[in-house]
Amino acid sequence: MNDLIQTLARELDTSPEYVENVVRLIDEGATIPFIARYRKELHGSMDDQLLRRLADRLQYLRGLAARKEEVRAAIEGQGKLTEALAAALDAAATLAEVEDLYRPYKQKRRTRASMARERGLEPLAALAGARGPAVDLERAARDYVDPEKGVETVEAALQGASDILAEEISDRADLRKELRQLYLRLGVLTSKAAEKEPEDSVYRLYYDFKCPVSRVQGYQTLAINRGEREKLLKVSVELDPETAQVAVRRMSVPGAAAMEFVRGAADDAWERLLQPSLERELRAYLTEQADEGAIRTFALNLKPLLMQPPVKGRVTMGLDPGYRMGCKVAVVDGTGKVLDTAVVYPTHGPRQREEAITRLSQLVRKHGVEHIAIGNGTASRETEQAAVELIHRLGGGLSYMIVSEAGASVYSASKLAAEEFPEYDVNLRSAVSIARRLQDPLAELVEIDPKAIGVGQYQHDMPQARLGEALDGVVEDCVNAVGVDANTASPSLLQRVSGLTAATARNLVKYREEHGAFTARKQLLKVPKLGPKAYEQCAGFLRVPESTSILDHTGVHPESYGAAEKLLAACGYTRTDVEAGGLEELKTRAEAIGLDRLAETCGAGAPTLADIIRELMKPGRDPRDELPAPILRTDVMELKDLKPGMELQGTVRNVIDFGVFVDIGVHQDGLVHISRLPRRVKHPSELLAVGDVITVWVVDVEEKRGRIGLTMCRP
Repeated sequence: MNDLIQTLARELDTSPEYVENVVRLIDEGATIPFIARYRKELHGSMDDQLLRRLADRLQYLRGLAARKEEVRAAIEGQGKLTEALAAALDAAATLAEVEDLYRPYKQKRRTRASMARERGLEPLAALAGARGPAVDLERAARDYVDPEKGVETVEAALQGASDILAEEISDRADLRKELRQLYLRLGVLTSKAAEKEPEDSVYRLYYDFKCPVSRVQGYQTLAINRGEREKLLKVSVELDPETAQVAVRRMSVPGAAAMEFVRGAADDAWERLLQPSLERELRAYLTEQADEGAIRTFALNLKPLLMQPPVKGRVTMGLDPGYRMGCKVAVVDGTGKVLDTAVVYPTHGPRQREEAITRLSQLVRKHGVEHIAIGNGTASRETEQAAVELIHRLGGGLSYMIVSEAGASVYSASKLAAEEFPEYDVNLRSAVSIARRLQDPLAELVEIDPKAIGVGQYQHDMPQARLGEALDGVVEDCVNAVGVDANTASPSLLQRVSGLTAATARNLVKYREEHGAFTARKQLLKVPKLGPKAYEQCAGFLRVPESTSILDHTGVHPESYGAAEKLLAACGYTRTDVEAGGLEELKTRAEAIGLDRLAETCGAGAPTLADIIRELMKPGRDPRDELPAPILRTDVMELKDLKPGMELQGTVRNVIDFGVFVDIGVHQDGLVHISRLPRRVKHPSELLAVGDVITVWVVDVEEKRGRIGLTMCRP
């Protein structure tokens, strides 16, 4: 355990004491959001991302330790465990190194070498490979000719011995490790078109592609893999055969009793066994690295998307565009409750378009609609134009925003949506979802599988379990960072709260339906199956606005209520002052006394005290309100309106390896290539996040292909 702690501390560049505390908390069942928010003193205020990295590495290292013990036991069971092998197992830092060490002792399928061993040729192979004076191998081979065993000739005996030597050479852990390093340093990833005269496709960049393995980008690996699966590309990893053969010979030939013979076996080992095996390994490694990079990009994009500022308390109209089935309309009030629905047909001709605008005008006037949310799918462009005409006819007072409808159809057809809106058909449910996405992106998007939200790249090519796990972690962090109203939250939102499960979330909703709204946090303990441990984990993240205690409205954990009271008293305030919102000077007064001194007085650590001060100064605050508001538009631009050099305001919609896609108010998002960012970066996420409002300039427009090139560098 101590070695594991030291390894984690070294990798994360942090104190072993902090690492040990986090490992203990994880083992005790604490969640990452709880540890990040309410146990800062124990881990030196690590953020949730670093804590998740620690948890992932902890799982990997424990799996590595368990595998080492399995391998050790298996080799020991064969009576072949030496001190040197045991030491090598202890020193192995990766699962690949452990598997390399186990390779010679592993049960194999029937091979040429195993058949040669069955024919009794192992001593001949050992004689050839032994260190010592030269031997006449052909003469020695005569003794192994035995037609009954299937060894008809001297040549057959020598071939069998060579097969055994080749397999032994290919199983050497030290050699495989060296060749892996050679591949990583000198290997070249190559792809070619599968056909002699290929058709134009999205893979045209890879029809004659070569790139050093050390410089291959993740998106290139994923694109090449997909092209290969679709049988449009042929892919290989090339390594200069002479360089590889020299490495193999150097480690196996010198000093052998039959050097020329062993050299032939070494060349065979490379060509027949090592090269195909290591190429597969390297392709798998590149794919794994690309997957992890893409998953990180997904997570980076998902967080700001979920944390987009809500457009709260406004009556909103959601439009789910479509051609054949028409445009589905839902009007929801400021709390997301459905007020009205309709279906209009703005794309079916001039008469139907006029009828659509008239019907939408009636709904706007009847319900006092202030904002329109338009899904960005099929017929979005035509629907946007109709919405702009509607705004002009009504004389303003209304604005719209194009919102991503990714996952809306998945949600609307789900069991969850059917339970929430049994009276509406599938199409109208998606219009409700689109309206709510503008009002409160987080509360709405948690009802959708995060993999369906559509940020990032190649999401369908990822290992789905790993992707789901990473994205679920992001959703959990966002929900807990914002906090959840225990009296209004849906079960799908509640189950993302630290310490709650799908079952306890349902129980919580059932309890408030049967007993009325919660009026104090401690009432949560009455919810069936929500025990003391779950309460400890969830209480700080659940808000109870109906409580008479102002602290129940905040992110202050119940375990720190006493510390909060002492803090207020020491700074000359009361709870009444908190309720009245008159604590502007709380931070100044606390700093004048000294946080460390106050921490001692209040019985809480300085980081916890700083969090309490922040919460008391703005009870029930929403951290999303501090972010830039989304761009709401009242007019529409078309692709043909764009001219090179034009300056525009836009919203970042997606951040990927080679750039960012930006919504500039036309139907297509424009691309700012990584080379056109304001400064040189390894990844665009170092500068930008989904939801950022930025200034861009048009570089070029390809109307036929619907492509817009943008730059963030002023012309």
